[in-house]
Amino acid sequence: MDIHKIKQRFEIIGNSPALHRAIEIAVQVAPTDLSVLINGESGTGKERFPQIIHQHSSRKHGPFIAVNCGAIPEGTIDSELFGHEKGAFTGAHESRKGYFEEANGGTIFLDEIGELPLSTQVRLLRVLESGEFIRVGSSKVQKTDIRLVAATNVDILKAVQDGRFREDLFYRLNTVPIIVAPLRNRREDIFLLFRKFAMDFAEKYMMPVIRLDESAQILLENYKWPGNIRQLKNITEQISIIEQDRMVSAERLKAYLPDDTRTSLPVLMPKDREDRTFSSEREILYQVLFDMKRDVNDLKKLVNEMRGSSDLVPMTEPEATNPINRFFQQDHSRFDTPVTSTPAHHGKHLDEEEIEDTEEIIEESLLLQDNEIDLINKALKKHSGKRKLAAQELGISERTLYRKINEYGIKE
Repeated sequence: MDIHKIKQRFEIIGNSPALHRAIEIAVQVAPTDLSVLINGESGTGKERFPQIIHQHSSRKHGPFIAVNCGAIPEGTIDSELFGHEKGAFTGAHESRKGYFEEANGGTIFLDEIGELPLSTQVRLLRVLESGEFIRVGSSKVQKTDIRLVAATNVDILKAVQDGRFREDLFYRLNTVPIIVAPLRNRREDIFLLFRKFAMDFAEKYMMPVIRLDESAQILLENYKWPGNIRQLKNITEQISIIEQDRMVSAERLKAYLPDDTRTSLPVLMPKDREDRTFSSEREILYQVLFDMKRDVNDLKKLVNEMRGSSDLVPMTEPEATNPINRFFQQDHSRFDTPVTSTPAHHGKHLDEEEIEDTEEIIEESLLLQDNEIDLINKALKKHSGKRKLAAQELGISERTLYRKINEYGIKE
């Protein structure tokens, strides 16, 4: 195996051991018909490896079709992959072959496979296991002979655990995994790639080649490159066009590099933001209690009108210690909705606007926890269990909603 020739043929730049290992695996698995799953961050050049596999296989004279699953709307993905019959849906004026039918005898590359809907994953699993598929709007089973190579930049195992990706499909695809290392783990390749891009752009724009002094080269190699090769290429093009001085210093280079202090660790919510979130939850609950008080007052008004009297019975001891009455005796002037609390008058005539609560309400129903559970259940029911939409309805973060569901043991 001549890795140098393979890199030259497929325009792959770099000498890192991780890169060479990925190429070796691709060449070794190529003669078989095993499915291959390529893992790597966005911008690492994963699209080169399906081509290596196809060109070193017995299918190299057959078709090679690359499909970006993330770029196809969910409503049309089945039609794109498996084809459809005339009249299968609105706009289907004629029958159409899908990619799996077109790729018969060759290789199909599904990029961003983690974006496939679950219903499409079921169809894909059937193709991999039996080579059979059915066009949309048809009942006729068709056969295809394809070799599947897939790629993803998401954590598929995490997607399996979250129920977003079928476990059986994952193991069927992951027969031979290929890991494409991020650029930050291939530091010896960064300057080589920069020089290649600089020469390409100098030729394209007919200008002298951009160069880096020693300090700029050190900065380039120690930058984290979150966008990997794609980001490096874009920045090289910017420098090639904009810089008048063709020898670039570290100071000039810094102007083109976004802040690299970002981390791949889970992001902690800032305390002030967390406080704002909890404050928002409290205000929602307070608003519910305000509405309850207004409704009780309206009911009292109606009852007294029906009795033909507005004289109220003094507040009893159980009522005085009731949580709702204690709550409204507190100062809530910091909230948008004003609350006016008037002391109970013994034996005095009150205006209708000054009516106080005198009905004893069951204490359990007034607990904040019960109201939270009720609100969460209503929001989840309204949005058919979709937590993100339910969180938006409640005005809280999705993370907080998850915590509340687990804390209260809410069944969805």
